[in-house]
Amino acid sequence: MKKRICVFASSSNKIDEVYFSEAKEIGNLIVKNGFDFVYGAGSVGTMYASALTAKEQGAKIYGVIPKRLTGIGVDWEDCDEYIVTDCMASRKKKMRELADAFVALPGGFGTLEEILEVITLKQLGYHSKPIVFLNTNDFYSNLFAQFNVFYEMNFARKESENLYYIAKNPKDAIEYIVNYKTPELQTEPFSKWAK
Repeated sequence: MKKRICVFASSSNKIDEVYFSEAKEIGNLIVKNGFDFVYGAGSVGTMYASALTAKEQGAKIYGVIPKRLTGIGVDWEDCDEYIVTDCMASRKKKMRELADAFVALPGGFGTLEEILEVITLKQLGYHSKPIVFLNTNDFYSNLFAQFNVFYEMNFARKESENLYYIAKNPKDAIEYIVNYKTPELQTEPFSKWAK
């Protein structure tokens, strides 16, 4: 079975074209590098642009959506596997289970929640999968500045920078995943640090 990359992205159609362009490029590169595609089963925004590109290039698409968002014109039932969950929490859990890697494209509150959760779970040793931010137009730079505040003020370990990768462009993002080496998880030092 092919490995799968989960893409977290925007559901807005009102954003600048550069974000759609990079979303499509990510979809294309996912296929060219032999991966299938996991996402939130939306028919809007960069999440759809990326998934549609991947499907057109031959990827198997796993779309996962909560029941509340079905039947209101924002879902894409043409996924190869269209999975409906009871709620957002079960949706995210299913996406994590399906995925071998995660990429966050520029997005809003939902995208941020999804990527921060997989970072937190990796920090606690629940998984060791690669996590990438695609920092198109320095979209996430203010967030990374806030992360530095966490490290400087001891709200998080400086080593937590190694939990995720900041990619300059789609090619950089996929190359990181392709070349990723699973780190040795260090939950014991974390427990000591927290005290």
